[in-house]
Amino acid sequence: MQGCLDAGAENVLVVDGHGAGAIDPELLHPAAQLLMGRPLAYPFGCDESFDCALIIGQHAKAGTLDGHLWHMIIGQHAKAGTLDGHLWHTGSIDVADLTINDISLGELGSNMLFCAYYDVPVVTVTGDEACCREARELVPNIETAAVKRGINRGAAIHLHPTKARELIREASQRGVERRDEIGKFWIDPPYVKRVEWVAEPGFPPRVHIAEGEDLIEVLKT
Repeated sequence: MQGCLDAGAENVLVVDGHGAGAIDPELLHPAAQLLMGRPLAYPFGCDESFDCALIIGQHAKAGTLDGHLWHMIIGQHAKAGTLDGHLWHTGSIDVADLTINDISLGELGSNMLFCAYYDVPVVTVTGDEACCREARELVPNIETAAVKRGINRGAAIHLHPTKARELIREASQRGVERRDEIGKFWIDPPYVKRVEWVAEPGFPPRVHIAEGEDLIEVLKT
């Protein structure tokens, strides 16, 4: 937040990407506005009024072996015991892979894509080294700040919080300052979205395909 303000930002909207309780409002910068609560779906408050976007604390896409906490979760299901609920359970359903027009994307790439739908560049990404590498593969000159190095899905070598916050602030400031020269990740329509879910024991992998001309509608499907 401070890095954005140092770069001249006048209005900053913070979007809680993990539901109520993931962000403590008391710890936010007083100049921030906070979008929180559920249900919340694409485009998560984004529209043409924004000059740029930053993705903070992101993880790598599913299957990234050196990514700390790599996964991808989309969609929703009924609670456990709902007899007419499809795939009801109390845990999370992981996606093995999601592609749009045969391009493999994680939550990061999907978020960068829907921002570009509104002509909003994602200028800074922070997270582990694998996530930052993923961001640069999509937009080579994007600003990144790697604050941990993943060993496997559940373990990572972390920087000290003070150092991590410093890197995030600096990358945020650079990103906002360079917003006009950092490109946008975009895929031209029409769209074919293919989702392959992680196979459950005793069952083959399940695949869902959605097609359409409008990116947001395809992402929502």
